[in-house]
Amino acid sequence: MASSYYCLVNLFIIAILVSTSDAFNLPLRKDPKTLQHYTTVRMGSTRATVNAVIDLGGKFFWFDCDNYTSSTFAPIPCSSQQCELAKGDGCVGCNNSPPRPGCTNDTCGASAYNPFQGALVSSGYESDTLFASNGDQLARFTYGCMSTGFSEGLASGASGILGLARTNVSLHKQVATTFGFPDKFSMCLPSSGLGKLNIGADLSSIEASLISTPLIVNPSSTGPAVFVKGQPSDEYFIDVRGVKVNGQPLSVKSSYFTFDKDGFGGTKFSTTNNFTALHTSLYKPLVRAFIKAAADRNIKRVMAAVPPFSACFDSATIPATATGPSVPTIELVLPGNGISWKIYGANSMFAVNDKVTCLAFVDGGGSESKNKNFPSASIVIGTHQLEDNLLEFDLDSSTFRFSSSLLLHNKTCSLL
Repeated sequence: MASSYYCLVNLFIIAILVSTSDAFNLPLRKDPKTLQHYTTVRMGSTRATVNAVIDLGGKFFWFDCDNYTSSTFAPIPCSSQQCELAKGDGCVGCNNSPPRPGCTNDTCGASAYNPFQGALVSSGYESDTLFASNGDQLARFTYGCMSTGFSEGLASGASGILGLARTNVSLHKQVATTFGFPDKFSMCLPSSGLGKLNIGADLSSIEASLISTPLIVNPSSTGPAVFVKGQPSDEYFIDVRGVKVNGQPLSVKSSYFTFDKDGFGGTKFSTTNNFTALHTSLYKPLVRAFIKAAADRNIKRVMAAVPPFSACFDSATIPATATGPSVPTIELVLPGNGISWKIYGANSMFAVNDKVTCLAFVDGGGSESKNKNFPSASIVIGTHQLEDNLLEFDLDSSTFRFSSSLLLHNKTCSLL
């Protein structure tokens, strides 16, 4: 069984190289300072280079337009079908003339969110041509224009956010609509080097080689950009049913893994959280179990915590393996007999310096931190845990597929 799995994954890797040639491809890079992952596109008649941080919860693509010029840009009118599809927020206008990107009248309103500032700004939707790294172009692409100050907090050189949420104006949805692709996208977040974001790639021949689990919908809006009571969330959730450390399940209430009547709970993905955050009632048992299992392996704990982490260890006492530090495996238990997402050392640990390595999970707070306006998940899976995993979000079939760590096969995202 194990050998057949390895064979299937190797076939998957080969197929990725072949089948994505017809997809809409974008490069992914990691900023070493902020740990954010970003891509590069070109926009408009001048093919201006725009670096944008990817956001699985972002509703649309926005970037700093203060110095952006293009003869092909056009505002999206308030009363247009495009505005209706975008679920625009009223109308915006600008007194300056002549019209320029970011300053037009009778324009469909857009509420842009910068998760690294925690700031929400109203601007307008516009359209222009977006060019991908493989030369493909997406005409009449809907995006939002923002001012320079709104891009603060982003990775060095980045001036925008590329939204990949479940909306009509996300990049993948616009690509699928324009090219007739299935509404699905795959990505491989690099720990270093170059990764890939592929939209519309035909992976049907090898999807069986991946681990599959349903994408589920939180029936309550989770914001944080715009909270619409009674509307479902645009973010991506999976049905995690439990957590194991070293094969042993944590003794925690099952209610944390489901949505309550207000939309709190469950497990979602985030590419704007560097590390996976857990509700305090999940986080503390996880840390206790991990510390005990690590001690059983003679891994020495460093008593001085290194924020935001609370469990750190002497790196010299942790052996190295192909999948990173040799530490107790953490598993997210999924629906189905024996199905789980195993998280190995490269994704569960973070070296804060040459001598200290920490458990790379953080405390997401407890029930007392609930904001009734913006329901929060019990588990928010961050980018460190996603790196060097092949991930596919298939919206047409409401399925999430993943490979687990590519390091198991001596591969990384940058080697695909």
